[in-house]
Amino acid sequence: MHVLGLMSGTSADGIDAVLASFEGPLARPRWRLLASVSAPYPDDLQARLVAMGQGEPLSAAAILDLAEAVTEQQALAARACDPERRAELVGCHGQTVWHRPPTAQQRGASWQLLQGPLLAELLAKPVVYDFRGADLALGGQGAPLVPATDAALLGGIGGWRAVLNLGGIANLTLLPPARGPDRHAAVRGWDCGPANTLIDLAVRRLSGGRLGFDADGAWARQGRIQGELIERWLREPYFLQEPPKSSGRESFGAPDLERRLAELAAAGSEPPSTGSSDRFAADALATLTAFTAAVVAADLERGPRPLELLVAGGGCRNRFLIEQLRRRCRGMAVRPLQELGIADCEREALAFALLAWWHRCGHPGSLPSVTGASRGAVLGVRTPAARRRGALRIG
Repeated sequence: MHVLGLMSGTSADGIDAVLASFEGPLARPRWRLLASVSAPYPDDLQARLVAMGQGEPLSAAAILDLAEAVTEQQALAARACDPERRAELVGCHGQTVWHRPPTAQQRGASWQLLQGPLLAELLAKPVVYDFRGADLALGGQGAPLVPATDAALLGGIGGWRAVLNLGGIANLTLLPPARGPDRHAAVRGWDCGPANTLIDLAVRRLSGGRLGFDADGAWARQGRIQGELIERWLREPYFLQEPPKSSGRESFGAPDLERRLAELAAAGSEPPSTGSSDRFAADALATLTAFTAAVVAADLERGPRPLELLVAGGGCRNRFLIEQLRRRCRGMAVRPLQELGIADCEREALAFALLAWWHRCGHPGSLPSVTGASRGAVLGVRTPAARRRGALRIG
């Protein structure tokens, strides 16, 4: 079956789309990637999404406008990826604007901005969306959801294998060995903490809005890493919390960045006031980038140590970040997931294509060992396309 997968992550920088085919056993399907596209959001839309994700108040009318704009961008990405309209089904994650993990006092909730029925009409295809809701209703974190698809698409090797996504948030999958005493162990996975969220926000803040990201990590490479500060940050409650756990921009966003910049200033760099020096900016970016690597490395030390770490996500393009990962994960083969045929911008979109196919087949897409839910569940809500030719015009 041909399925389109659409994913826009915490960074809110755009949409990754893939067209894939699935057949055979549900747990380990035969699959092929047929096409992929990465479509950036318009600058104004990205700015509005980031602001909403930071808690900026919006009117109901403005939220509806934003949801419609996101849906139209998803449709444009889908059409660019599948111009011949081969897909029979679409899986769309939507744009996360707020994520609240469950606590002892409060059930979990998560908000992915999307108008699913509108997307189905725009594409004239059935759409599966709202993938987190069923897991949250069962007491789970609602995230991460990709570990289940990693297990199905990648499988195991002779020892434990880790898959790391460096998106807005860094999250890990641990896949048990294909043989040996641990071969029947459960798949594990969790959100480690910030990746590109803090780094990209810091770049915008310290460049006065001129830059949106640190290309290749070149700016961070000029700075000095404040190692003692990183060690202090690693003792914060979230990083000491045992999985299952999930997080997002609501925890690692602008207020969190401002606190860390103030602590960097107090540690000896120049204060982050208007007209911050180039030295302070470089030191801040070096420390925040190394902090992301340190969080991942610390998490990998807590569980079974993997033989290899496969890395995906936009952070793969930050060579300074990858160097920091390799330095902190010595003894582990750190290599791009792309070497296995899945590009860094394809993994999560492919995951939601598979989750949509699983939904159609009635196959559970969540793993209680990852999310902490009371049981696995078929994920997503399906909205059918109208029975007519063609598709609605966008805009």
